[in-house]
Order: sequence, then structure tokens, then C-alpha cells
Amino acid sequence: MEPGWPPNFHPDEFRCKCCKALGNEHVARHLAWTLQSIRNVVGPLKINSSYRCPQHNANVGGAKNSQHVENTAADLVATEMGPTELQHRILGMMEQNVIPNGGLGRYDTFTHYDMRLNPARWDQRSK
Repeated sequence: MEPGWPPNFHPDEFRCKCCKALGNEHVARHLAWTLQSIRNVVGPLKINSSYRCPQHNANVGGAKNSQHVENTAADLVATEMGPTELQHRILGMMEQNVIPNGGLGRYDTFTHYDMRLNPARWDQRSK
């Protein structure tokens, strides 16, 4: 366990996939503690993507103002439930003010959560 990080997450899980940068470590650690709160409710989480440097974000077709570039976002897979149930559980936690009420997006294989200041919701599943 890394000092200052929650027990179930390691800084390496939050690094950019292309350059291994962590971005702002303080922000990454805040996101990690928020994800720990989610994990405590839903069980183990896998982080598909968290911090993205601007180049990596462009390469993967990320939004121009992506929260991933700000180090406040993570694309999550729960090992004990599918993306829809994870989305509903996170939404409940947001509505109860357990975690920041930021962005929540549903995709085919993962759920996006971010800590933006204004709530946002979207569904990007294949039709």
C-alpha cells in the first residue's frame, strides 16, 4: 500500500496508458479515495482508464474537455456486477451525497464516473 493512498488502489492504476504520467498526484489521490468509497459499497473495481495526457486523450477520441485530462475521471468495471447496476449504485451514492455528484456515463462494457463540479449524465451504449 502506498502512503496516502486508499488500501485497494495503487497510483499505477491511475497513470496514463501511453506515457505513464500520473498527472496531478493530489487530484489522483482524491479520485482514488472517492473510488474507495464506491468500492466499499459495490466490491472490487477495475480501472480501465483514469488520467490521460492530452495526446493520449486525442488518440483515443476523448472529449475535448475530458475529465480524464483533468485527472478527475475513471472508467470502471465492477467484478461483482454489470455496468448498468454499477451505474445505478454510483447514482444512488451521488444522490445521497456520499460521493461528489459529477459525471456518470454508461457504456457497453464499463461505467464512467468523474468528479466535475456540475452533474452530467449520458448513455453511450450501442443501439
